[in-house]
Amino acid sequence: MDISTVLNVKNIKLDMVAKTKEEAIEELVELLVKDGSVINKEQFLNDVWLREEQGSTGFENHVAIPHGKSSAASRTALAFGRTQHDIPWETMDDSDVRCVILFAVCLEDQNTTHIRLLSQVSGALADEELIEKLLKENSPEKIIDIFNSENNEIAA
Repeated sequence: MDISTVLNVKNIKLDMVAKTKEEAIEELVELLVKDGSVINKEQFLNDVWLREEQGSTGFENHVAIPHGKSSAASRTALAFGRTQHDIPWETMDDSDVRCVILFAVCLEDQNTTHIRLLSQVSGALADEELIEKLLKENSPEKIIDIFNSENNEIAA
């Protein structure tokens, strides 16, 4: 799957101001609302927090992948955000988070596209070199390229 079908440059914010998990999720949801991927901000936020209650979405190496399957998502989309400071988050390796990848999944994609997308992104995030690139890259276009190049290697 080409990541650019669900992630566009308008949904990448490399200078997030969030200092908490709540602020980070809210900041990224705002991007998805602006581009029309999320049609009801409050409902979508509620669905993301319901998912967070089931278990933290903190990954490893300063990355979190919060997500919501929601009728408030008009289409499946990602938002990518990065901060210059650490955000406290429950992660598998106890690292604070600097990179947040928010999944908005529309209900019709919840059993197919969502699972493929989640496994593709989490597989890519197992690569520490890729995470280093995501933490340093300053071009939204190149962020998308990093994910796509990694996915091409996984598919090969």
